[in-house]
Amino acid sequence: MTILEFKRHFKKELSGIYNDAESAQLYSIFLYEKTGFDNFQQRRFASQELLISDEKELNEIIEELKTGKPYQQILGHTEFYGKKFFVDENVLIPRPETEELVELAINKIPDSRFEIPDFKILDVGTGSGIIPITLKRFFPNAEISAIDISEKALGIAKKNAEFHQANIQFIQQDYLNTKLEENYDIIISNPPYIGIEENIEIEDSVKGFEPNIALFSPTSDALIFYKKIAKDGEKYLKENGMIFLEINQKLGKETLELFSNYSESRLIKDLSGNDRFVFAKK
Repeated sequence: MTILEFKRHFKKELSGIYNDAESAQLYSIFLYEKTGFDNFQQRRFASQELLISDEKELNEIIEELKTGKPYQQILGHTEFYGKKFFVDENVLIPRPETEELVELAINKIPDSRFEIPDFKILDVGTGSGIIPITLKRFFPNAEISAIDISEKALGIAKKNAEFHQANIQFIQQDYLNTKLEENYDIIISNPPYIGIEENIEIEDSVKGFEPNIALFSPTSDALIFYKKIAKDGEKYLKENGMIFLEINQKLGKETLELFSNYSESRLIKDLSGNDRFVFAKK
């Protein structure tokens, strides 16, 4: 088949899952991955025959997409804050809201003028390592540690850190049962915040392919991570230290109340107008 003919085939095969615009975008992404042709070249060489090997691999991708598997997992990588990051079934696929969380931290951290080289950041529940690696890019002198309970997730995080040449201390620990041993200037986290009772509201394509341990609270208490972070911040956060959290939009006020003892605490909306972040300062 030619590039254009296969594009039509691709759309037809996925018509029950994706609309024409979505399937066209996916085809463009995967064709670029296989041939190196960008959008302009795909149009220019639309009548060119695909290699049999590329056609075979694209058909295999169609079958994977039909299962609902996220295209980022099929690719093996995604983009976060303008950079490439590896992902697989052991880590969450980065959401735009987490980019907003990181941007909030990037904009706020310089205001506090933390001492170098003692400037320390802790990321709780790091997953693929997107948060600490991105922060290291903007704050190269910071000493950054990242905790996660999953050994497999940390394997991806370390792969990403190596790819970006970011020096991050990764720690495999169950944060909920961990006593911190250092003081930090910044604690940042996008922890599991979906309540167990919300399970039915989550799409099967998410529950079936992304790690539930990174999505759902491990107990009936959806705020369990935030409660521990609030307590840890009172004890282990340095003076004027800051906390940045991505939260469950349904529990904005309840999450904010956990930080009432801090000198400053604010509930911040995301670009969609949902209560999505809590910022606190000691």
